[in-house]
Amino acid sequence: MKRIYAFWFYSLLLAGIFFGSCKKEDDNESLNTVTDLDGNVYKTVTIGTQVWLAENLKVTHFANGDTIPCITNDLEWSNTNQGAYCNYDNSESVSFSYGRLYNWYAVADGRNLCPGGWHVPTDAEWTVLTNYLSGESVAGGKLKESGTTHWLTPNTEATNETGFTALPSGTRNGSGSYSNNYNHGYWWTSVSQDSATAWSRNMNYNHANVYRNYDSKTTGFSVRCIKD
Repeated sequence: MKRIYAFWFYSLLLAGIFFGSCKKEDDNESLNTVTDLDGNVYKTVTIGTQVWLAENLKVTHFANGDTIPCITNDLEWSNTNQGAYCNYDNSESVSFSYGRLYNWYAVADGRNLCPGGWHVPTDAEWTVLTNYLSGESVAGGKLKESGTTHWLTPNTEATNETGFTALPSGTRNGSGSYSNNYNHGYWWTSVSQDSATAWSRNMNYNHANVYRNYDSKTTGFSVRCIKD
């Protein structure tokens, strides 16, 4: 009798009945979001073997708690070689939808822009993404948010079938001026090209491509984090 009872108890334990472990919906919900140090909650998406944020980064602190400087002055922006962020057109409200723009020095800072367990993707990790989506010439359409709520028309071939929801957050140029909101999105990689430039990706409203370029490290681009 004792052996029968032991077997019965062990079977129930494996099935997760005793400890209420069958909370599949709650578990999935927690796995599909991540929260940064400022309390911003981001959706995440799995594409192939990679897990990405499905939104542009908005954080104003490095992962260790240090504040990332917000630079509004054009000359100060163009002259700094320290990590910094800004809001497009110095408008806090724009960042709610499009995320903030960061120079590459913030990306390269060892204190880490991304939440714990996440990092700014390398150039190679971006290439893995576009290769999985059948190459740079079509990957942009699969990554861009569909429709023209945020993108200018025609938002060519945008299906967002990946759930990545790429947005046209524009850029802050090395001179400090802003451009291309609504028609281009730019994202940093963590990889330096030379002492003055680093690799990036961009998408635009009238092509389905993802473009690989290198840009001045003083430029302000969006950031997407990828899971470690």
